[in-house]
Amino acid sequence: MTTPVARRAGPREWAGLAVLAVPTVLLGLDVTVLYLALPALAAELHPSGTQSLWIMDAYGFLIAGFLVTMGTLGDRFGRRRLLLAGAAAFGAASVAAAYAPSAEALIAARAALGVAGATLMPSTLALISNMFADARQRALAIGIWATMFALGMAAGPLVGGALLERFWWGSAFLIAVPMVVVVLVAAPFLLPEYRARQDGPFDLPSVALSLAAILPVVYAVKHVAAEGAGGLGGATVPALAAGAAAGVWFVRRQRTLAAPLLDLRLFAERTFGVALGLLLVGLVGVGGVMYLVTQHLQLVEGMTPLAAGVWMGPPALMMFVAAIGAPLLARRVRPGYVVGATLGASTIGYGLLATVDRTDGAAPVVTGFALVYLGLGALAALGTDLVVGSAPPARAGSASALSETVQELGLAVGVAVLGSVTTVVYRARMEGWIPAGLPEGAREAAGDSLPAAAGAELPGQVLRRAEEAFVSGLNVTTGITGVAAAALAVVAAVALRGVGPTQGAAEEDG
Repeated sequence: MTTPVARRAGPREWAGLAVLAVPTVLLGLDVTVLYLALPALAAELHPSGTQSLWIMDAYGFLIAGFLVTMGTLGDRFGRRRLLLAGAAAFGAASVAAAYAPSAEALIAARAALGVAGATLMPSTLALISNMFADARQRALAIGIWATMFALGMAAGPLVGGALLERFWWGSAFLIAVPMVVVVLVAAPFLLPEYRARQDGPFDLPSVALSLAAILPVVYAVKHVAAEGAGGLGGATVPALAAGAAAGVWFVRRQRTLAAPLLDLRLFAERTFGVALGLLLVGLVGVGGVMYLVTQHLQLVEGMTPLAAGVWMGPPALMMFVAAIGAPLLARRVRPGYVVGATLGASTIGYGLLATVDRTDGAAPVVTGFALVYLGLGALAALGTDLVVGSAPPARAGSASALSETVQELGLAVGVAVLGSVTTVVYRARMEGWIPAGLPEGAREAAGDSLPAAAGAELPGQVLRRAEEAFVSGLNVTTGITGVAAAALAVVAAVALRGVGPTQGAAEEDG
């Protein structure tokens, strides 16, 4: 008996993948390009601490909020059509962000970028599932896709640093414009259109409920990130309760609809749910540590934005190797074992970061982070392929949206939660070390955070103590995250052991 042979992709499909790589790199860039631009931006726009957090994270949170909606829209109205509309909107919002006259205007532009980005992410991944029917080719294509997103994330600090050496902070947004033009010109010729048959109307109440479930949780996480443990008071707990209630209502409504916004039957496939969980937890650790490492290079090691971006090159290379190599290795080794092994390498990286000292220099920090990125590359490539591959073609957009939702939420929650843990440790270590004779403003800055202390006029001894306190926070945070990564490695190896090596169209049973 011969296994049905899936159609293998040809030159047009691989050229189409190159087109899809452009918005994918762009979305990755936009996640991290502001990490190094924030100081220059803050000097001109003077945002408050809470506004600074919203400038950083409004993009990622609104992507997460709208991904499910946009994934379903692509399934209904055309994945290529949604990609083109989203690319045009992304370009316009990038220009608005580049020339924002105030912190409020920049936050609004970043929010618009998030909504536009939510149209791009599921469209690119769902179109890959249409273009690459062969399992082995699809796995490699998704590995390349994950590499491009990771490359964009890793290149963000380098690109931002290079631009800031010569131009104003808004130039970090204008790099999107030529990339958008490439997509708008090439996509109609190289990408197929796809839309799935639907049994009912598009359910707007489900869209409202999905946002009502996510946005209050966003508010709570942002508030805790800004205020630390004290942020758990006030409206934070009610916001969490409201989000949970809306989430329950959303799930119940999806069960009653003939054409739900989110098809819950996707979760009946065990591999689908396990892969989503691995992506979510794994990205929480990476998002938080990436934020802390970029701060360490600039504020503790004293690097310029460009130098810090260059030092992020080795981690980017490790991610590239893992995202391309993992799908190839998974042709002979079970994907769960590949993910488990690379997460084991990440655990070693977290352990190295948990033991660094202020005087150790940049090398051990970058080495540890490179190992962390090795695990991320394999997890992003194989986890995403498992999610998309386990969904029926008509629901590829929804499955892609869920995959991207958990990854975006993981990154944003990682920055907020792990950043808060580091701040708590910092403040505890600084308590009692600030001289009474300092001006009140300098005392508050020294006790608040290392970025605030670095911007204040502090005696050398106090500033060194602030750097040590920050490194202590990094040690504690990465120690906790390393334990979680080790547990995740075991879960991946055990829960996915039933998933065999990737089978290709060339294989037949005689």
